[in-house]
Amino acid sequence: MKRNLVILFLMAATIGQAQKLKKEDRQLMTNLEQHVQVLAHDSLQGRRTGTEGEQKAIAYITRQFAEIGLMPKGSNGYLQTFTVDEGKQLGSGTFFSVAGRELAVGKDYFPLVYTANMNMEALPSMVLHEPEMPWFWDLKETLQEAANNPHFDIHAAIKAKVKEVKGKGATALFIYNTSDNKDGIAFNGRDRSQPVDIPVVYLTKEAVQKHFSDEYATLDIKLKTDVVAKTRSGSNVVGFIDNGAANTVILGAHFDHLGKGEDGNSMVPNVAQIHNGADDNASGTAAMIELARLLKASKNKSHNYLFIAFSGEELGLYGSKFFTENPTVDLSKVSYMINMDMLGRLNNATPTLTVGGYGTSPAWGNAYAVKGKKALYAGPLQYKFDSSGTGPSDHASFYRKNIPVLFYFTGLHSDYHRPTDDADKINYTGQMHIVKHIYSVIDAAGGVSGKLAFTPTREVQMATSARFSVTMGIMPDYTYSGSGIKVDAISEGKAAQKAGLKAGDVITKLGTHNINSMENYMQALSSFKAGDATTVEYTRGSEKLKASIVF
Repeated sequence: MKRNLVILFLMAATIGQAQKLKKEDRQLMTNLEQHVQVLAHDSLQGRRTGTEGEQKAIAYITRQFAEIGLMPKGSNGYLQTFTVDEGKQLGSGTFFSVAGRELAVGKDYFPLVYTANMNMEALPSMVLHEPEMPWFWDLKETLQEAANNPHFDIHAAIKAKVKEVKGKGATALFIYNTSDNKDGIAFNGRDRSQPVDIPVVYLTKEAVQKHFSDEYATLDIKLKTDVVAKTRSGSNVVGFIDNGAANTVILGAHFDHLGKGEDGNSMVPNVAQIHNGADDNASGTAAMIELARLLKASKNKSHNYLFIAFSGEELGLYGSKFFTENPTVDLSKVSYMINMDMLGRLNNATPTLTVGGYGTSPAWGNAYAVKGKKALYAGPLQYKFDSSGTGPSDHASFYRKNIPVLFYFTGLHSDYHRPTDDADKINYTGQMHIVKHIYSVIDAAGGVSGKLAFTPTREVQMATSARFSVTMGIMPDYTYSGSGIKVDAISEGKAAQKAGLKAGDVITKLGTHNINSMENYMQALSSFKAGDATTVEYTRGSEKLKASIVF
């Protein structure tokens, strides 16, 4: 009985709160909830970039933009399509046979990701190392010698061996392991190493026992190595309100999410469940759509307004970076950009809204300092200010172009990047207040003549990990598809800046660690602690450079 009374009391309180809201506020809440419910529905399969779920989200956002009356402002109608580089994969042409028997790729053998692509027929023997023939190499002795060496890098050893045997006339290198030591060799499509000069193929123990049991036999082999680029496409959705004004304001939110965690960015790894991303970032996309509706009806025509639903954010800001490199409006006439990412979990007890980018223009401090009747709409909101214009969301791409930004965010929570980030956990009342607040900021900024002044701020690392006790102080360019880590920006006063690195440099080696992917860059960082000194090798254009660095 007591439980039922409590439920009735809570229902009455909720109904009472709703009745206190204005009609337009209730409609705004209804619209926000509809958008989140649609975008975070299981049928969209987590809105992973390059999937059918992403296309369903695009169709919904496009329809909303059209109904509101936004002009298409992509490169193809409302859409702006870009390519996501996923590394490399084995192509369909990969083939290997011995004495007419075709081996199964993946089960019996696989070319390494940095193999040379080649088509060959040969008659080698495993024990004979003849010029103009493939050579075979058993890893047993090398692995035994390195068993107690924590710095041993199997791929560095393989590349050194390739260079050695190529110099002696080998046309390919087949690698196998007869020892009990695990070699950890796999096809790593995210390894962006430059290809070596000859094919490099790994043979499994089962394949060696079955097809290569006689070391002295002459082997009739046919081989084709076919390692190709692995890509997929994503699309931004772009709509425009043309008020005939001199300057434009950009409002953005990413609509992509994690799918079923296929890209390794879930907090619940190896569990193929739909990640609906209601807060991250159906909530921000819903807010952007409703701001488009409000601004389309507004009498304030001081600016044009560009609305961008970004894809590829979860993969490293692909969509926003592509837009800023291929803008559909003149960026020199953009006054400022507002980014909305995760607006759905306002805490009613402590309703804190983080306002990022606060230091990117003096106009923001002026707007938030106004008191009385002309103050920004706050409702129940409390503000937490962050001056930085960078960080792991799409506003960072615009800050890079010297555009003032604001970033709105209600904070991380236990459902972040998990399958449990669902629509029934969104605080729609809080989201409504945030939309009204952002609208008031836009309205206040509309009274400023000309473009807002831009001021640079401190840098924030794009990603952190508990495994790291040090940082170089760089912002990697996650969209870079070459070998190494391209520096997108440098943090003031950090190790990389002190070593002389600049934005645009490509890091290729850190200490003894060759850097050819984000994965081994992070592994390299985890091997250092504060105070350690080492060297960093990098390229700047065609120039190869080396510097000392202290963490």
